[in-house]
Amino acid sequence: MSRSNGSIGLDVPHDDRYRPLSRRGLSAASIGHAMEWFDWNSYVIFSVFFAPQFFPSGNSDAAQLKTLMIFAIGFLFRPLGGIVLGGFADRHGRRKGLTLSMTLMAGGSLLIAVCPTYDQIGLLAPMTLLLARMAQGLSTGGEMAASAAYLAEVAPPGRRGFYSSFSYVTGTLGSITATLLGQLVLLWLGEAGMSDWGWRIPFAFGSVIGLCALYLRRTLEESGPYLMGQDLRVRRPTWEVLRRHPASGLRVIGFTVGATTVYYTFLAYLPGYVQHTYGVSASSSLWVSVVAQIAMVVTLPLLGDLSDKIGRKPLLSVFAGGYLVLIFPLFSLLSSSVWSLLTVMTTGLLLFGCYAAIAPTAMAELFPTQVRSVGLGMPYSLVVAIFGGTAPYLVQGLTERGHAHWFPWYVAALCLVSLLVYVTTPETKDVNLDR
Repeated sequence: MSRSNGSIGLDVPHDDRYRPLSRRGLSAASIGHAMEWFDWNSYVIFSVFFAPQFFPSGNSDAAQLKTLMIFAIGFLFRPLGGIVLGGFADRHGRRKGLTLSMTLMAGGSLLIAVCPTYDQIGLLAPMTLLLARMAQGLSTGGEMAASAAYLAEVAPPGRRGFYSSFSYVTGTLGSITATLLGQLVLLWLGEAGMSDWGWRIPFAFGSVIGLCALYLRRTLEESGPYLMGQDLRVRRPTWEVLRRHPASGLRVIGFTVGATTVYYTFLAYLPGYVQHTYGVSASSSLWVSVVAQIAMVVTLPLLGDLSDKIGRKPLLSVFAGGYLVLIFPLFSLLSSSVWSLLTVMTTGLLLFGCYAAIAPTAMAELFPTQVRSVGLGMPYSLVVAIFGGTAPYLVQGLTERGHAHWFPWYVAALCLVSLLVYVTTPETKDVNLDR
């Protein structure tokens, strides 16, 4: 007996253990990644304009550096978010965890959008900026934990990979939106208008979208596996993971260490790198980045669906093995040609898609319900902060010292670690999540 209830995908067997999401519900559950990457790109894109507004005038370079330092501090709050908000979602429910993470994200964006300048309130301006980034760092760490667990638990049998793919679909669309909005506002206001007040627009826009997402999340139904396992909840989920599931936590580290380095290198650093090293125009690198990201977005649901048929391990292994083979040719192809950048970025992000489409659910499948959010959120956020956040700075530092050729070896070594973890981890696509 099957039924169709307007949920994503084909008709699925009736089973009270899960509650298939409508398109609206799927958007509400996965929109946090869109907010995360919209905010991340907005801060980086617009920081050159708003940095002088938050610090004493006189040295714009010093103000920019201090602004990026605040960004980095917020980044370091991600592991704490994975622990605190992940544990909150395990104790109080996925819906409440998702609602709390969105509240912090939208609140942080609103705080930046309305914050007075240094000339108006003095040191309270950078302190407010720091507080906003700390809240958003906590939100980002908890968002991955709660949303990955929730999407895995509400997906119908045999559809978890497909549902999981929408985390990175929405995240990438958020990144693209921030990039395009930055260009539109700059064309509209010019640099003077951007420095004066235009930099507030993306944060105000992000806070409005966040409030809409917050409303949608408050209407989500709790996942079936979580409701069925309420009697098994533990008081200290983090300690439970460390005590009973250390191997699964280490697997999450192995799953993530290569992928996060690749992602931050190819998406966050590469466009700027070719501008400074090979003289590619900012406009060209922008549009190449957008095209490459769109290509990845199109493939993610297809890859997620494929993993539901053949398993998680083959696609994860293609990602890591592909980078082991191609990382050196890809870096050697970089030149002043726009086509070389398009080839490298598109190839790199399509390979990354083999990981992005299914990694959230593959990691969620490693843990029992009562510790699923913190089990994946804690190690994942820690690895992203240590390896992903430092990747652009590492390659830049090596380049400045004449050792740029070392970086592909670093990426290859991390992908080798991930590959070994993928091939030694049992297949999880048919794991029962009601445990």
